[in-house]
Amino acid sequence: MFQDESSSVISSPLQVFSMMSLSSKLGSPYPWLRELKSEERGLYLIHLLLTCANHVATGSLENANISLEQISQLASPDGDTMQRMAAYFTEALADRILKGWPGLHNALNSTKITLVSEEVLVRKLFFEMFPFLKVAFVLTNQAIIEAMEGEKMVHIIDLNAAEPSQWIALIQALSARPEGPPHLRITGIHQQKEVLDQMAHRLTEQAEKLDIPFQFNPIVSKLENLDTEKLRVKTGEALAISSVLQLHLLLASDDELLRKKSPLASKNLDGIHLQRALQLNQSTLGELLEKDMVNGCSPSPDSASSSPLWSTASVKADSFLNALWGLSPKLMVVTEQDSNHNGSTLMERLLESLYFYAALFDCLESTVSKASLERLKVEKMLFGEEIKNIIACEGAERKERHEKLEKWIQRLDLASFGNVPLSYYGMLQARRLLQGYNCDGYKMKEENGCVVICWQDGPLFSISAWRCRK
Repeated sequence: MFQDESSSVISSPLQVFSMMSLSSKLGSPYPWLRELKSEERGLYLIHLLLTCANHVATGSLENANISLEQISQLASPDGDTMQRMAAYFTEALADRILKGWPGLHNALNSTKITLVSEEVLVRKLFFEMFPFLKVAFVLTNQAIIEAMEGEKMVHIIDLNAAEPSQWIALIQALSARPEGPPHLRITGIHQQKEVLDQMAHRLTEQAEKLDIPFQFNPIVSKLENLDTEKLRVKTGEALAISSVLQLHLLLASDDELLRKKSPLASKNLDGIHLQRALQLNQSTLGELLEKDMVNGCSPSPDSASSSPLWSTASVKADSFLNALWGLSPKLMVVTEQDSNHNGSTLMERLLESLYFYAALFDCLESTVSKASLERLKVEKMLFGEEIKNIIACEGAERKERHEKLEKWIQRLDLASFGNVPLSYYGMLQARRLLQGYNCDGYKMKEENGCVVICWQDGPLFSISAWRCRK
């Protein structure tokens, strides 16, 4: 019976899969599922993830467990793109279920050890494997050089001082200024003292080599706990601020308050998202992830504006931006993930994050060997943990609240920052860097003077520059 049905998978796989019962009678997946081609298996995995997430959102845990069992038969952390990604979304959904039993969840995670050295290593691997941060650093440095032309005392505040190579390049560029290098002071913020110590050593060494007057001011702190008084901006200094993948961490808000205002909204929205997703009739995973989807199921370009700014208002983020404005920086450059992972419902976040992380996993599939241990570390320890935070966590615990560029433009505008268009020369340098990767998938778009880095036309990261608007 099901052997006959398998012949229709190619023409309309999700329709076939959605008709299959997910009842407890089903048990293990049928043998023919093992014989599905990669694209068909990818579609089935997406269907199972959506179905499982809907069960989780509605509290149907028995059915969620059945879905997880099926997904585990097909997902694999060392398989193709969709198999690898599905493994981490499955783990995230299971973790969300376990959070319903705090004692069980805590017991299973009580011996988990996260080494600082491993965290630093995996972020270094991300920097090396992808061009995103390199492009951000090139654009940030060029914007700083242009803004600080003629300044004799320059102070830079790095809100996540983890990668010395950015500032080594800037020190080299400033040393070549026709009017001579300025006195440079960099304030680095990071929660690990060892990271700041290494940064201080590398930058001081480079400055001494080029005979540039230099001072490094380390601040050991999480961004959310930062005392801005410690930034010690001096009179006469020209200030620049660099924020790389940091501001979204401040957006954690009281989700329970929103739910109490509309207790049925979450469940209704989750149901709508599932219905729209199951209407898909693509025959390949590639088509599924294309920008223009049939039935409007993809994250829309203006999805950032689909939920009003007040719905994700954060007192902490707003007060932090106001504090930065109070420092009167000549320039602030902000790099953020360009995706809407801050939705109020599980299904909304699942759909948006599926597109975003599918693109990142596809980047690695196109450029790094499947057998690479470094690739596995980035997928598991960085992407996997981000996915888990987006899917499994709520309230203040949910830190990975990525938002679209449009939202950041609104938020920064409300904080009295005005947009500064990134220069043509900076964009030219960034394009050359991308071309050096010899990979056609990486692209760069200009949007209102800001830059969005894409994979196959899908936006992934945004870079924007700002100044204080008096």
